[in-house]
Amino acid sequence: MKNGLVWFKNDLRLHDNEALCMAIANCNTLVLCYCIEDSLFKELKLGFRKADINRFKFLEQSLQNLQKNAESIGGHLIICSGKAEVEISKLVDKFSISEIYAEQEYASEELDLLDRVKEHCDQVEFRLFWGKTLYHIDDIPFKINEIPLTSKAYRIPVSKQTEPRQPFLIPEHISSHPKASSNNIPSYKAFGFTTAAYDSATPFVEGGEKNGLQRLQYYTFDTEQLTSYRWTRNRSMGMDYSSKFSPYLALGCLSPREIYRVVKEYESKIKKNQSTWWMIFELVWRDYFTFKGMRFGDQIFKTEGFKKKVLKFENDSELWKTWMRGKTGIPFVDASMRQLNTTGFMSNRGRVNCSSHLIHDLKIDWTWGAAYFESRLIDYDVSANWLNWHVQAYEIWYTNPIHQSNKYKVQDFIREWIPELKELDDTDILIPWLVENLNYPKPKELFSKWARSINKILMD
Repeated sequence: MKNGLVWFKNDLRLHDNEALCMAIANCNTLVLCYCIEDSLFKELKLGFRKADINRFKFLEQSLQNLQKNAESIGGHLIICSGKAEVEISKLVDKFSISEIYAEQEYASEELDLLDRVKEHCDQVEFRLFWGKTLYHIDDIPFKINEIPLTSKAYRIPVSKQTEPRQPFLIPEHISSHPKASSNNIPSYKAFGFTTAAYDSATPFVEGGEKNGLQRLQYYTFDTEQLTSYRWTRNRSMGMDYSSKFSPYLALGCLSPREIYRVVKEYESKIKKNQSTWWMIFELVWRDYFTFKGMRFGDQIFKTEGFKKKVLKFENDSELWKTWMRGKTGIPFVDASMRQLNTTGFMSNRGRVNCSSHLIHDLKIDWTWGAAYFESRLIDYDVSANWLNWHVQAYEIWYTNPIHQSNKYKVQDFIREWIPELKELDDTDILIPWLVENLNYPKPKELFSKWARSINKILMD
């Protein structure tokens, strides 16, 4: 009798889950588990938690759905809190586990955790499977230490020389260990969150595999929004300007290979155009950052970055606070930050502008901003987040938030998130420092590089 344990981490789904499928194929009975690490919600020296309440609530929703889905095919998901190495070793002893099946990790914190679990469960065989990317790590035509420094140099050879693997189907049945049973998810209170904070948390989308798959179906075949993705993806308002797949990808509620499969089906049945190409391009870009993050390791978390460049940061604590609170005096930046603080989500265009403003205008260390995004974003992905910030600091000189707010016509978005400006007309709302007696802060400085953009707004 072989008893296996499936350790879920950022692969909170039944579809396209190789670790789960291999465990079912090779073990007589299974125990399913997930451990919510206390360290995920620790207080940082910067004055906020490593992961805040919206991330907790989105995770909770995703775990509830995974538990329900597992129960529907005979499985039971045990959700622990504390330290994974302690809790998993208890399960190994209790259920006489001989093999642990899990998705392979790559970032240092996750690898350190895996090492600790292995140390506590040294009599158990670990079987790890790669499932994070569209292209399997064994299929790409590069060794990790040879991953190119540009996405194009990565993308073209990969697309020509390999294909994504077919996703695994949802298992029909899980033979659960007879003594295993699902439990309640640990309360938010166990991680130091208050009832008021929990009740007020409103993640931008609801977590879980069911919602991820429904969103995929909605954005493709139900509404055919995918056809216009290329031309709408830089907007900020509503649910349909972009796919909103990223939160589900972040926790593995949705597989990149399943997205690819559906997009290819969409191309054959509905339409193939620049938008469908661009959706797949975004998945490949996500892969690239994952593999690039593997190449450079912890260098991506350092202020000088993997290129070891130097920018002069002033790190004014008051300016840092205005940025976090959405009170810089730049409406597009502030609206985006307030949306992030409330919902755990921000548009791509918002992220570009908020990061560039913090780094190049406010002169704040980019790693502070990356850590803040890590705390708040429900779609936080370690490589995508930190390398995108690195790009804004060292590879793209500047993104002008005044020009961008006018170019992308964000007036209604500003009205939604900055009620103190909602009565202004479409001109004044983009440059409110020219309006007297507003209950809204003025920018710390009106930079000369904004002059042309301001004049264009006044002339339009």
